[in-house]
Amino acid sequence: MVHKAFLSLGSNIGDRLQNLLAAVRLLDSHPSINMVNCSSVYETDPVGYEDQDMFLNMVVELTTDLSPYELLDVCQKAEHSLGRKRELRWGPRTIDLDILLFNQENIETEKLYIPHPRMAERAFVLVPLYEVAGNIHLPGKSEPLGVLVDRLPDKKGVRIWKRINGEDGFVLSEN
Repeated sequence: MVHKAFLSLGSNIGDRLQNLLAAVRLLDSHPSINMVNCSSVYETDPVGYEDQDMFLNMVVELTTDLSPYELLDVCQKAEHSLGRKRELRWGPRTIDLDILLFNQENIETEKLYIPHPRMAERAFVLVPLYEVAGNIHLPGKSEPLGVLVDRLPDKKGVRIWKRINGEDGFVLSEN
Protein backbone atom coordinates (compact mmCIF):
# COMPACT_ATOMS: atom_id res chain seq x y z
CA MET A 1 0.00 0.00 0.00
CA VAL A 2 1.28 3.47 -0.86
CA HIS A 3 1.26 6.05 1.94
CA LYS A 4 1.69 9.83 1.79
CA ALA A 5 3.93 11.45 4.38
CA PHE A 6 5.27 14.91 5.12
CA LEU A 7 8.60 15.37 6.88
CA SER A 8 10.17 18.44 8.43
CA LEU A 9 13.93 18.87 8.04
CA GLY A 10 16.08 21.27 10.04
CA SER A 11 19.77 22.06 10.51
CA ASN A 12 21.78 24.69 12.38
CA ILE A 13 25.29 23.19 12.60
CA GLY A 14 27.91 23.20 9.86
CA ASP A 15 26.88 23.69 6.24
CA ARG A 16 23.16 23.83 6.92
CA LEU A 17 22.06 23.70 3.28
CA GLN A 18 24.31 20.75 2.47
CA ASN A 19 22.97 18.94 5.56
CA LEU A 20 19.41 19.39 4.28
CA LEU A 21 20.32 18.33 0.75
CA ALA A 22 22.22 15.28 2.01
CA ALA A 23 19.19 14.23 4.05
CA VAL A 24 16.89 14.66 1.05
CA ARG A 25 19.26 12.60 -1.10
CA LEU A 26 19.42 9.84 1.52
CA LEU A 27 15.63 9.70 1.71
CA ASP A 28 15.23 9.83 -2.06
CA SER A 29 17.77 7.04 -2.58
CA HIS A 30 15.79 4.63 -0.38
CA PRO A 31 14.06 2.04 -2.61
CA SER A 32 10.75 2.37 -0.73
CA ILE A 33 10.58 6.19 -0.74
CA ASN A 34 9.53 8.41 -3.63
CA MET A 35 10.14 12.13 -3.17
CA VAL A 36 7.06 14.02 -4.44
CA ASN A 37 7.68 17.65 -3.52
CA CYS A 38 9.82 19.86 -1.33
CA SER A 39 9.44 23.36 -0.01
CA SER A 40 11.79 26.25 -0.32
CA VAL A 41 14.42 26.52 2.39
CA TYR A 42 13.56 28.90 5.23
CA GLU A 43 15.88 30.46 7.77
CA THR A 44 14.21 30.37 11.15
CA ASP A 45 14.78 31.57 14.67
CA PRO A 46 15.46 28.77 17.19
CA VAL A 47 12.47 27.67 19.29
CA GLY A 48 12.70 26.24 22.80
CA TYR A 49 16.40 26.57 23.53
CA GLU A 50 17.14 29.95 21.93
CA ASP A 51 20.88 30.36 22.66
CA GLN A 52 21.98 28.79 19.37
CA ASP A 53 22.45 29.60 15.69
CA MET A 54 19.61 30.12 13.22
CA PHE A 55 18.10 27.05 11.56
CA LEU A 56 17.45 26.23 7.96
CA ASN A 57 14.15 24.36 7.66
CA MET A 58 12.13 22.79 4.90
CA VAL A 59 9.33 20.28 4.40
CA VAL A 60 9.27 17.35 1.98
CA GLU A 61 6.31 15.36 0.73
CA LEU A 62 6.91 11.71 -0.11
CA THR A 63 5.14 8.49 -0.86
CA THR A 64 6.26 5.19 0.59
CA ASP A 65 5.20 1.63 1.17
CA LEU A 66 6.98 1.70 4.54
CA SER A 67 5.01 1.68 7.77
CA PRO A 68 5.29 4.81 9.92
CA TYR A 69 7.70 2.97 12.23
CA GLU A 70 9.87 1.83 9.32
CA LEU A 71 9.93 5.42 8.01
CA LEU A 72 10.94 6.64 11.46
CA ASP A 73 13.79 4.11 11.43
CA VAL A 74 14.96 5.38 8.00
CA CYS A 75 14.85 8.96 9.30
CA GLN A 76 16.83 8.14 12.44
CA LYS A 77 19.45 6.23 10.43
CA ALA A 78 19.79 9.24 8.09
CA GLU A 79 20.22 11.55 11.08
CA HIS A 80 22.87 9.27 12.55
CA SER A 81 24.78 8.99 9.26
CA LEU A 82 24.79 12.81 8.99
CA GLY A 83 26.28 13.23 12.47
CA ARG A 84 23.19 13.97 14.58
CA LYS A 85 23.92 13.87 18.29
CA ARG A 86 21.10 14.14 20.83
CA GLU A 87 22.71 16.05 23.67
CA LEU A 88 20.31 18.87 24.50
CA ARG A 89 16.54 18.95 23.99
CA TRP A 90 15.76 21.46 21.23
CA GLY A 91 19.50 22.12 21.00
CA PRO A 92 21.81 22.54 18.01
CA ARG A 93 21.83 19.75 15.45
CA THR A 94 23.40 18.87 12.13
CA ILE A 95 20.08 17.47 10.95
CA ASP A 96 16.65 16.84 12.36
CA LEU A 97 14.06 14.76 10.50
CA ASP A 98 10.54 14.65 11.90
CA ILE A 99 7.51 12.86 10.51
CA LEU A 100 4.79 15.51 10.54
CA LEU A 101 1.97 13.60 8.88
CA PHE A 102 1.47 10.03 7.69
CA ASN A 103 -1.71 9.79 5.63
CA GLN A 104 -4.36 11.13 8.00
CA GLU A 105 -3.31 8.79 10.80
CA ASN A 106 -3.18 9.57 14.49
CA ILE A 107 -0.44 7.61 16.25
CA GLU A 108 0.42 8.12 19.91
CA THR A 109 3.06 5.74 21.23
CA GLU A 110 6.21 6.15 23.26
CA LYS A 111 8.27 5.88 20.07
CA LEU A 112 6.15 7.86 17.61
CA TYR A 113 3.61 10.68 17.75
CA ILE A 114 1.76 11.62 14.53
CA PRO A 115 0.70 14.28 13.73
CA HIS A 116 3.85 15.73 15.17
CA PRO A 117 3.13 17.38 18.54
CA ARG A 118 3.02 21.18 18.55
CA MET A 119 3.36 21.39 14.76
CA ALA A 120 0.20 23.51 14.55
CA GLU A 121 1.90 26.11 16.79
CA ARG A 122 5.22 26.26 14.93
CA ALA A 123 5.70 28.61 12.02
CA PHE A 124 8.96 26.91 11.00
CA VAL A 125 6.87 23.79 10.29
CA LEU A 126 3.56 25.19 9.04
CA VAL A 127 4.92 27.82 6.64
CA PRO A 128 6.92 25.34 4.52
CA LEU A 129 4.17 22.70 4.87
CA TYR A 130 1.67 25.25 3.52
CA GLU A 131 3.99 25.87 0.57
CA VAL A 132 3.94 22.21 -0.49
CA ALA A 133 0.42 21.23 0.59
CA GLY A 134 -1.66 24.33 1.23
CA ASN A 135 -4.95 22.56 0.66
CA ILE A 136 -4.64 19.92 3.40
CA HIS A 137 -6.31 19.78 6.79
CA LEU A 138 -4.30 18.62 9.77
CA PRO A 139 -5.87 15.65 11.57
CA GLY A 140 -8.04 16.90 14.41
CA LYS A 141 -8.18 20.48 13.09
CA SER A 142 -11.33 21.86 11.50
CA GLU A 143 -9.64 24.88 9.93
CA PRO A 144 -7.69 24.59 6.68
CA LEU A 145 -3.92 24.87 6.88
CA GLY A 146 -3.95 28.44 5.51
CA VAL A 147 -6.09 29.65 8.42
CA LEU A 148 -3.71 28.02 10.92
CA VAL A 149 -0.74 29.71 9.23
CA ASP A 150 -2.49 33.09 9.30
CA ARG A 151 -3.04 32.76 13.07
CA LEU A 152 0.61 32.03 13.88
CA PRO A 153 2.14 34.79 16.00
CA ASP A 154 5.79 34.06 15.09
CA LYS A 155 5.72 34.06 11.27
CA LYS A 156 8.27 36.90 11.19
CA GLY A 157 10.83 34.42 12.54
CA VAL A 158 10.50 32.35 9.33
CA ARG A 159 12.15 33.88 6.27
CA ILE A 160 12.68 32.50 2.76
CA TRP A 161 16.37 31.65 2.47
CA LYS A 162 16.44 29.78 -0.84
CA ARG A 163 13.41 29.35 -3.08
CA ILE A 164 12.60 25.97 -4.58
CA ASN A 165 11.58 27.80 -7.77
CA GLY A 166 12.77 31.13 -9.01
CA GLU A 167 15.94 32.94 -9.78
CA ASP A 168 18.12 31.46 -7.04
CA GLY A 169 17.32 28.03 -8.43
CA PHE A 170 17.25 25.66 -5.46
CA VAL A 171 17.04 22.11 -6.80
CA LEU A 172 17.51 18.70 -5.22
CA SER A 173 20.51 17.88 -7.38
CA GLU A 174 22.74 20.65 -5.94
CA ASN A 175 26.17 19.49 -4.80
